[in-house]
Amino acid sequence: MPSIHLKPEGGRALLRRHPWIFSGAIARIEGDPAPGETVEVIDSRGHFLARAAYSPHSQIAARVWTFDPDEPIGASFFRSRIEKAVSRRLALIDEGSTDALRLVNAEADGIPGLVVDRYASWIVCQITSTGPERWREEIVSALVELLSPDGIYERSDASVRSKEGLDPRTGVLAGAEPPDLVETREGALRFLVDVKEGHKTGFYLDQRENRAIAAAHASGAEVLNAFAYTGAFAVAALRA
Repeated sequence: MPSIHLKPEGGRALLRRHPWIFSGAIARIEGDPAPGETVEVIDSRGHFLARAAYSPHSQIAARVWTFDPDEPIGASFFRSRIEKAVSRRLALIDEGSTDALRLVNAEADGIPGLVVDRYASWIVCQITSTGPERWREEIVSALVELLSPDGIYERSDASVRSKEGLDPRTGVLAGAEPPDLVETREGALRFLVDVKEGHKTGFYLDQRENRAIAAAHASGAEVLNAFAYTGAFAVAALRA
């Protein structure tokens, strides 16, 4: 396996479990790793620190997959990480209250560069770095096996991909193509989400609690929803 060897000060962040290795921290590279290939990260004393996905075109030269020297990176690795991420989300949310949520959140779930959102029976996937780009087929297979969606649509059109030397990509990854607008639930509210052309993956899922807070203060009030995008805050206020 190719390896990257760090300068004496280069391993400090990894010892604190920071998941990025910047290019300036690297003393030398052994082997000729391709973009997204798994490399071992070695400190200046020759000790193993991590396995990471290599990115030769980015200032973030590697993103950590694992700090465990005994954990191999392959199809089962991604299936396990995705399964754990989904289980954590479903344990925290009442599925009867919403059918739109983030299932995989990149570094937070140990899969740097991968975001997976669910909108009703559809999955939207965004890949922003070379690691998950290289393991695309294995990731899609795991999502199909674990979630059985009607379809998986890719929205890897974020500008950050250019910093990784990657071109934008959009389109169907598995199953059917989603409709132009996907109807989702958020409590008593219904939203139509443009998963193919909307901002990011189509909807600001992270604002769910804020919409509920705004609605709690909106009863009997006049509410201005400025810079509204989908108008989701206005819909929540109208329901109050």
